[in-house]
Amino acid sequence: MKRNKIFGALLIPLAMVTTIQSGFAYTPQSLYDEVWKLINARFVNEDKNGQDWRIWRHRFDSQIKDEADANVAIETMLASLNDRYTRFLDKDEFAEEGRSIKATLFGIGIQIGLRDDKLVVIAPIDETPADKAGLKANDEILEIDGKNTKGISVKDAADLIRGEKGTKVRLLIKRDDKAAKYYDIMRDEIKLKSVSLDNPFSVSIPHNIGYIKLSTFLSSNAAQEVQNAMKDQGDKSGYILDLRSNPGGLLSNAIRIADFFLEEGSIVSTVDRDGYKEVRYSSPSVLTNKPLVVLINGGSASASEILSGALKDNKRAVLIGERSFGKGLVQEINQLPGGSGVNITTQRYLTPNDTDINKKGIEPDIAVELTEEDAKAKKDPQLQKAIGVVEEMVKGKTVKDIINQQILAKAQAKSPVTVGDSKKESTALPKVQPSAQ
Repeated sequence: MKRNKIFGALLIPLAMVTTIQSGFAYTPQSLYDEVWKLINARFVNEDKNGQDWRIWRHRFDSQIKDEADANVAIETMLASLNDRYTRFLDKDEFAEEGRSIKATLFGIGIQIGLRDDKLVVIAPIDETPADKAGLKANDEILEIDGKNTKGISVKDAADLIRGEKGTKVRLLIKRDDKAAKYYDIMRDEIKLKSVSLDNPFSVSIPHNIGYIKLSTFLSSNAAQEVQNAMKDQGDKSGYILDLRSNPGGLLSNAIRIADFFLEEGSIVSTVDRDGYKEVRYSSPSVLTNKPLVVLINGGSASASEILSGALKDNKRAVLIGERSFGKGLVQEINQLPGGSGVNITTQRYLTPNDTDINKKGIEPDIAVELTEEDAKAKKDPQLQKAIGVVEEMVKGKTVKDIINQQILAKAQAKSPVTVGDSKKESTALPKVQPSAQ
């Protein structure tokens, strides 16, 4: 059985891995029992959600006749733990996760989704067959190889579009008010990118400030992509790292990227069900010590929070935006006989200040909301604020200066001095002064 660790939905390869031979014989009953044993030995809470775990071992012995029965029985057993992150992955889901780690898939290179119950192109990936064929964001996909897409799920549509390299897929595309048009597109190997240098709303960023949008930590190439992006942009006076709506990824990526910016200090610690704590530290060398601002929001989770927490607690960066998701649990993913798998919560993680952020999230140093109205108007007040803060830091202000300045501004807003009484000082205002510029 192959076993790996993950943060959120993130695979972390272990130094010690036991693998099953491809010819391993198993039965539906043994598959169920294997999952029971893994939970019994590894689940983070020994009380298993306040239940006697033994009651589940033989509960479905007389009902499991085939693999489908075993899968349902496993899902029922795991549901009793009341842990949304401990879950069973069928063969397709397990294979999909593997493809995400390798950052490759075979298809035409489009992101798809449902909008008003219609299947649409979210965006074509640059330099892919879909991009070269001329597909555009908001194109409606009416047919896939002659199959009508009305009522189709995103997963089923993706399965139809993907296929072997060198084969074609035919899409019927409706664009705006124009007549629908067929596109015959050759499938190819698609390299998935984690990093973009383009900001969501095309905000003008000063040439001396570097901007990096990291959309996922899941690809094994993510840290290298960040490093390459920083080098490709040349010598900048400061940087903005955009982690908004980044759901997480490999722990190794989070640690390595934190190490790009931290000269010293801890990055993250993990605690298992026995209370054993393991701390990961930064190395002395850094990629840059220039001013840094990190953007976060409610979609920034797991590995995004590991990186944000490390930079915040070590006073290396100013965090701007909205409170993060609050995913502070570690999962281990186990490959099961037959190609399925099971994710098991085995640890919780803490930021360098020993803060448990699970279900709480990380508060930004400067809270700035991005509303639906802003998005519709293609405005990005969070990024605009980040640009202003980087410019202040380039002029000499430190992270502590910016934070103290924010504390002072909040205090003044809560306890304003009475107008017309210049000699009277507000007694409620804390004596907080920003450091010298």
